[in-house]
Amino acid sequence: MNDDTAERLAGIHAAAFPAPWDAAALADLLTQAGVFAVEQPDGFILLRTVADEAEILTLAVRPGARRRGLGARLVREGVAGAAARGAARLFLEVADDNAAALALYARAGFSEAGRRPGYYARPDGGRQDALILALNLPVKLP
Repeated sequence: MNDDTAERLAGIHAAAFPAPWDAAALADLLTQAGVFAVEQPDGFILLRTVADEAEILTLAVRPGARRRGLGARLVREGVAGAAARGAARLFLEVADDNAAALALYARAGFSEAGRRPGYYARPDGGRQDALILALNLPVKLP
């Protein structure tokens, strides 16, 4: 991992989210044990594995590249990477009003494992619940 990689990922994250992670935060994450990224020109997925569990930290796809299968490919590659690193279960958190992400993760086989009330801060000052989704590994994705 180098500074160019963190800058590139930060640019994708900034295009994808209203409250993006900056290059310094991404660079710091990428130096931590168990953290890995799968990167494509218009998107990336960042995961962390610890013992036999893994977590999707973020999945970002540039708006102009959405609805073309990139998110699904990144999830498949992230799942494979987590399984290869010994994870038996993969978790993530997603806003309960993010219909596109919920559909993506449902197609990949994730199911609801819990809820975090008011987890996400919204630009208007409101709060949004997060759903905790889980996937048992290894799994063959469609």
